[in-house]
Amino acid sequence: MALNKNDFIEVEYTGKTKEEGFIFDTTDEKTAKSEGLGNENIKYGPVKICIGQGQIIKGIDKQLEGKEVGKEYTFEVEPEDAFGKKNAQLVQLISTAKFKKANIQPQPGLQVNIDDQIGIIKTVSGGRTLVDFNHPLSGKTVVYQLKILSKIDDKIKHVEILLDAMLQMEETKASIADDVATVELPVEIPKEVQDVLKKKVIEITKLKDVIFKKSEAKK
Repeated sequence: MALNKNDFIEVEYTGKTKEEGFIFDTTDEKTAKSEGLGNENIKYGPVKICIGQGQIIKGIDKQLEGKEVGKEYTFEVEPEDAFGKKNAQLVQLISTAKFKKANIQPQPGLQVNIDDQIGIIKTVSGGRTLVDFNHPLSGKTVVYQLKILSKIDDKIKHVEILLDAMLQMEETKASIADDVATVELPVEIPKEVQDVLKKKVIEITKLKDVIFKKSEAKK
């Protein structure tokens, strides 16, 4: 059966640049370690997403509709639907003195944080340093090998997947009774944020209401 927008699925994937074949993203821990991507802060393994809700790069999100569970696909994604085209305005000349004032010795290839913007130094000359603030993968066509492992039909999981993605956390706990979801979160969130979350969850899951409460501290 073909998948539709707002279906919930579990997938595994590996992404690489088309031109260089450089693997930059994967759900497989063994692949990550072999490519030097291993990070103890990253939880590897299949990921759960809602199709059409921006929980994976746009170029893949758009192509998942119509695909089938259990099959493996190769998606080629152009820069505008991946990490963006190169923006010349994001390549800037900055006084080398600014780096030295921050105790940074600028050199080509060094990643720096300037005014809360992450960039890569391209050249250093004549008291000026050229910094590229584009995403490192901007301008590149990428290729993803992706397998759709399963479709998720549990509505409680739907609520948890949506909220985990929107709140960027993995500690959401939900329960449902009489078409009303009760959601436990480890932190209190402002009512304005609750209203935005509630609207999105109701729109996708068709529940009647969503109630938020703070989790009780573990003893």
